[in-house]
Amino acid sequence: MTTAIYPGTFDPITNGHLDVLARACRLFDKVIVAVASDNSSKKVTFSVDDRVRLIQENVSDLPQVSVESFSGLLVDYARKTEASVIVRGLRAVSDFEYEFQMGQMNRHLDSELETIFLMPNEKYFFTSSNLIKQVHLHGGRETHDLVPQNVLEALRQVVEQRDNQES
Repeated sequence: MTTAIYPGTFDPITNGHLDVLARACRLFDKVIVAVASDNSSKKVTFSVDDRVRLIQENVSDLPQVSVESFSGLLVDYARKTEASVIVRGLRAVSDFEYEFQMGQMNRHLDSELETIFLMPNEKYFFTSSNLIKQVHLHGGRETHDLVPQNVLEALRQVVEQRDNQES
């Protein structure tokens, strides 16, 4: 049985992420969505528990998918879960250099761990969690086709809380 890890911050999960996950499910027996809890290079909007919950609500119909949080090195988490593959999504050429460097470092740390790049449907090429958050935090609301409904509602709550605090 081949286990793959689909790691990320997922702050929040987008339909592009879910598209890559669906593609990974066609390739691997088990896919663990590994939500990074301590990525110090990113300022998160949602807690790790909220991010895990938002993802779980969208994958309940995929029996081979589990959602977990992790901290530390991804290669250590892969060993712990006995995963042999890391799945990463590539939207555009601009993603490639960073993802290639990460894949090479992971290979350096564990030569048995493979990195597989999957591309989402072209309608999600421009979509990123950061762009979605920026649109919402600046008053835009037309992202219903880019994120699941529960994420849309969670983003609305974040904006409402921020607006109430500013009042």
